[in-house]
Amino acid sequence: MEGLLVDYIQPGSIAEELEIEAGDRLVAINGQRLRDIIDFTFYADDEELVLEILKPSGERWEAEIERDGDEPLGLVFAPPHPTQCGNKCVFCFVHQLPRGLRPPLYVKDEDYRLSFLYGNYVTLSNIGRDELDRIIAQRLSPLYISVHATNPVLREKLLGRSEILPILDIMRELAAARIVMHTQVVLCPGLNDEEELARTVQDLADLHPSVQSLAVVPVGLTKHRKGLPVLEPVSADYAGAFIRQWQPEADRFARELGAPFLFLADEFYIKSGIPFPPLESYGDLPQIENGIGMIPLFLDEAAHVLKRARKGKPVTITVVTGESPYSYLTEFLDGLSVRTGAAFRAVAVRNRLFGASVTVTGLVCGGDIVEELKGVELGDAVLVPDVMLKEGEGVFLDNMSVEQLREALGVPVVVVESTPSGIAGALRQVRSM
Repeated sequence: MEGLLVDYIQPGSIAEELEIEAGDRLVAINGQRLRDIIDFTFYADDEELVLEILKPSGERWEAEIERDGDEPLGLVFAPPHPTQCGNKCVFCFVHQLPRGLRPPLYVKDEDYRLSFLYGNYVTLSNIGRDELDRIIAQRLSPLYISVHATNPVLREKLLGRSEILPILDIMRELAAARIVMHTQVVLCPGLNDEEELARTVQDLADLHPSVQSLAVVPVGLTKHRKGLPVLEPVSADYAGAFIRQWQPEADRFARELGAPFLFLADEFYIKSGIPFPPLESYGDLPQIENGIGMIPLFLDEAAHVLKRARKGKPVTITVVTGESPYSYLTEFLDGLSVRTGAAFRAVAVRNRLFGASVTVTGLVCGGDIVEELKGVELGDAVLVPDVMLKEGEGVFLDNMSVEQLREALGVPVVVVESTPSGIAGALRQVRSM
């Protein structure tokens, strides 16, 4: 279908005054045909606009608009259909999912538009000349790029795909056009570590400041890998050796480039037990959505929250978490209990769905919470971190809803922001119940 499907009209907006309705399609702006929301944003920047609207009946409208400055049109569009990924990455997490989860979880997207719009990581393995020209012409920046290795032969092996453009050629062209890039490497022991990682890191550092950050994250392996390539997990010993080798390198790059550049995933420090570097070494946290800097930020905020905490009504609260952050959360909750008079208990939920090697909080499902809390005295409420739930829908990976969890546990369930402030706010909420 041509144009952009209108999903919603904001009340009191220009679009409402023009009697544009949900279900209409915006086909063109000032004669420019629209392919997606990026085109809309790019072409709708003028104060004088001519909109071509296609009604569900097939009737076409033309609406002329004169607006003041950047007054929004009030059009909300249906989300784009992502381009599907054609890679067969040896470490692909989607290939390791069990059956019975939410259907969207099995969709692999590889769409540079979603990288620009939402910060999704893409390999750019399906990009061609037209897409590159568009990125440069419309200045789609920043982009988030999964590099994994700059060695072309190794990268094709990792992606399970041949005859793709060398990633460095693409990135050099983007850098010349001043497109900002954030990058990542999924580290697979014995494949893209050691000399290959050193090569990748240096190649990307050479593109700084266009390449502003590089995250190295350990490969995630579930118990559902039957028929998939055999990969070595990142052990505690490996993580410790990796930190001792690469944290000094990260410090060196920060000095030489004048800003933090190389970031090592929190999981390396958690597995090894090595203390985290200071929060300031993470800069403005460009890789926090990649699980990098989350624990140092949590610890920093925890200290401020504890200073402000005060005594109040005694309540008993259970907080569920993944196994990775358990010790850090427990330390904070112990301090919060002393400061507030509330009794907090953290429970680390073992990941029965994906396997023991998956320990992050965001991959805990509702069924595993129920199983873990059997026989546990839950108190007045159970706090569930919001990262366990699909945003806007309130369901876990296994499709269990928050209400179903409450019914299974028999106590109030409060969804909280996964921060010390979020937990402190939940305490006030439980006290008011």
